[in-house]
Amino acid sequence: MPFIALLKLAFGLLSVLLLAVAGWLLWSWWDGSLVPASDGEGLIFVREGWRLWTGLGLLAWSCLGRVVVTSFLARADTDPTTARRETGAMIDAGEGASVYVERRGANAGLPLVMTHGWGLDSTIWDYASRDLGRSHPIVVWDLPGLGRSRVKADGVSLPAFATALRHVVEASTSDRVVLIGHSIGGMTIQTLVRDQPDFVRDRVAGIVLINTTYTNPLKTMILSGPLLAIQKPILEPLFRVMAWLQPLAWIGAWQSYLSGSAHMANRFGFGRYVTRSQLEQTTLLATRNPPGVQARGNLAMFHWDATEALKALNVPLLVLGGDKDIITKAVASRDISAQAGGALQIVEGVNHMGFLERSDLYHLAIESFVADLPSSSVV
Repeated sequence: MPFIALLKLAFGLLSVLLLAVAGWLLWSWWDGSLVPASDGEGLIFVREGWRLWTGLGLLAWSCLGRVVVTSFLARADTDPTTARRETGAMIDAGEGASVYVERRGANAGLPLVMTHGWGLDSTIWDYASRDLGRSHPIVVWDLPGLGRSRVKADGVSLPAFATALRHVVEASTSDRVVLIGHSIGGMTIQTLVRDQPDFVRDRVAGIVLINTTYTNPLKTMILSGPLLAIQKPILEPLFRVMAWLQPLAWIGAWQSYLSGSAHMANRFGFGRYVTRSQLEQTTLLATRNPPGVQARGNLAMFHWDATEALKALNVPLLVLGGDKDIITKAVASRDISAQAGGALQIVEGVNHMGFLERSDLYHLAIESFVADLPSSSVV
């Protein structure tokens, strides 16, 4: 999401600054200086020890700071999440994209097709595939351009993602499915509803939207006024430059990851329940995925809208949000629910990544919702 991207940029610049200071201190120590001798006769060459030790300390922080930062910003794990992969396959997703798909979980039951948030990949559904997969087949996939999926530069758009989602459903099962989407995953589902409603009526038994919005995300996040004011003059040119300079942006992203600065930025997407493995996995995925693709995705979100797309669709809907979400505020969840007449649950104490922080509550809500849906197959 754009807000986290801006935080990552700010903290990344701070990280590069610390590395530059470390380099300058080490160079100035090596270069030394000439100072008057204690007896007043001539000059002597000296190297100041504090420059060496301070420079080495900052250099060590730039390379290893994430270990310290993570331990301070998040609580210890009792059930660590992992970037777990199972056997999957690449499928053609139209518009020049090929996407990676995995099927996990039970062999029977209503299939759950899960679409992750921006900058992440399908491994973020580790908790969900373990918990919900006990009683349902789980289909997870990487959005075009992220994880193992591939896409052309002009294929990073919400309509293209929706088309890819349709291909995932058709390739994975002939049964009716429940579509579950977090953040841009929820936006992708709403785009599919808006653009291909007949397909949704035929193939979708229910929809679960998790911490998402229905319009340009800048309108439903904190500081929306100032951010909307700088969208065209600053944010759009900034993200275009990031897309053009992807190799440089990627180097900066990895340096920020090593120093822990990226973890500080991503911490703003969590509430008080975040654990170290959750923060680490989220930050690693956001670092590993191409910055150019992420920048193009942020640009695509600026010009997207699906207001009331779900209103005329007679498909059961559950909307889940967090009362501390600053990226897609709870008001966005309430608006979607009100527009479509869907069920709404706002989870206390969680932020944008609430489905990780309180996976137990999110999964309980999803399980209860799905239990009331018909499980008839497509004829």
